[in-house]
Amino acid sequence: MITLPITVFPGTADLLQRTATGWQILLLPATGMLLVLVLATLAPPLRGAEPPDFTSVKAREGMVVSVSPEASDVGRKVLQRGGNAVDAAVATALALAVTYPGAGNIGGGGFMLVWPGEGKPPVCVDYRETAPTAATAEMFAMDRAPYSHRAVGVPGTLRGLALAHQRWGKRPWNELVMPAVTLAEDGFAIDRALAEDLNDIAAKPTTSAEFRRMFAPPDGAAWQAGERLAQPELARTLRLIAQGGADTFYLGPIAQAITTEMHAGAGLITAADLAGYKARFREPIHGTYRGFDIFGPPPPSSGGTCVVEMLNILENFDLRGEGRYAPLTIHRLIEAMRRTYCDRARYLGDPDFVEIPPQLTTKEYARQLAASIDQSHATPSTALAPEISVSSEGESTTHFSVVDAGRMAVANTYTLQENFGARIVVRGAGFLLNNEMTDFNARPGVTDRRGAIGTPANTIAPGKRMLSSQSPTIVARDGKLQLVTGSPGGRTIPNTVLCVLVNTLDFDMPVDEAVAAPRLHHAWWPDRVTMELAAEPEFAPLVQRLKSLGHDMVPKPREQGDAHTIRVRGDSLEGVADVRQTLGKAAGY
Repeated sequence: MITLPITVFPGTADLLQRTATGWQILLLPATGMLLVLVLATLAPPLRGAEPPDFTSVKAREGMVVSVSPEASDVGRKVLQRGGNAVDAAVATALALAVTYPGAGNIGGGGFMLVWPGEGKPPVCVDYRETAPTAATAEMFAMDRAPYSHRAVGVPGTLRGLALAHQRWGKRPWNELVMPAVTLAEDGFAIDRALAEDLNDIAAKPTTSAEFRRMFAPPDGAAWQAGERLAQPELARTLRLIAQGGADTFYLGPIAQAITTEMHAGAGLITAADLAGYKARFREPIHGTYRGFDIFGPPPPSSGGTCVVEMLNILENFDLRGEGRYAPLTIHRLIEAMRRTYCDRARYLGDPDFVEIPPQLTTKEYARQLAASIDQSHATPSTALAPEISVSSEGESTTHFSVVDAGRMAVANTYTLQENFGARIVVRGAGFLLNNEMTDFNARPGVTDRRGAIGTPANTIAPGKRMLSSQSPTIVARDGKLQLVTGSPGGRTIPNTVLCVLVNTLDFDMPVDEAVAAPRLHHAWWPDRVTMELAAEPEFAPLVQRLKSLGHDMVPKPREQGDAHTIRVRGDSLEGVADVRQTLGKAAGY
């Protein structure tokens, strides 16, 4: 049972309660009369599936939670054979490259946050893509060209997985790659969501002919749920990677296939770009929140900085005392998001190219920002950065969480950028390429009210890593692991993680309810709030009150992010697959 205090009107105490069949609003006016209004379930049907089921899975030894049941099972089996969390993460990531081709990848990049165990400092593996040597600041000023070869950044996934495995892995590399080979060779039964995606992308004029050939349905008509997708060319590529490691991708025959593809499509990546790519160990962003330690990825991801900055602001307020869905709580969340995302646009980028102010994650700076929040009115976004004259980030990312028996943990988020990336398959190699170059600010100096950002920190430069919102997050307390989470969703990602953390740390929700609860998002520009299920009748009083404070409220379905999460309590692990996008699976033992 979840009880969420809200305020409907003065003199009324309100409770929003979830029951087995839906939700109830309990209104207790000053007269003492109790009114019970039974409402339909808040959860709209999942695309092509039954209504979402956020039921958690409990285990004691190990847990893997991802968007793909097949990939979660691969990771769990690695743990059961004696592998650790990093081994399972490598195997899960490679399996996702087969079973979740919209974002799982070997042609993209991301961030892996590793908690090595109690008493050991966490480490971030940065394997974000880089701009090719031939890239220029103005290359997308006239045409963003998201589905072209020019939009492809130098992939980082395999260098990142190999670097993590080299430092922490226990099981042999080829053993971790082979489950993905088997999935690609034998195929797997696709669900309705993937069937719809493949049919939709194949029909678009921007999709390459090789994509259509690679993902063509067996009968030449349209994919149906339950049909098997085999990828023999991807299987051959993965087998080469199993035998030769990441060098095969960056220096060997796969690198040659990539450069041939680039030449055919007037892309920018060269053999030297591939050979020179390096994944990096970085010190995570670290903050504290109400006695908990929060760890997230540092720049070039904005995620860790944004999450910690927002939590630091919110720590100045008694959220629990107000209630989770009190208008003042939501107002403060929105205003913390607004200020943090303004700083994101103003300051954040690749630290090898941009000097990032150290005060962004300090408590003192957060107190100043908290003091600037008008408790009775929304702050206009134009007021926060008058010096900025007034890049849209893709949402096809995926996150998975892993915890092993020794309580080593991995939070991994990686992406191709948009759904299926550039929609370009490397001919003869069977894998998709990213379109991450569109994550740079496309038009330097042009920031508009629709959300395009043109500030200098994230302009294109050769070898530069584009700014990301990926936010793999680990929470600890007194040196002990507490929570592993993260999400896809482009610029919504830090706000999705924030919602999960506030639900868990401020309101002590069970992990399934913390993940299922409605989310909201504000990104400075556009100056509007999107809120899940805001159109539902039970949220009408809350939405009206927020509008009266000056917030532009935009309702949306339950579709913000996909926060696959593991909660650690004593000797118990509790995993929940966020089923907003697709069914997913928490696989534990």
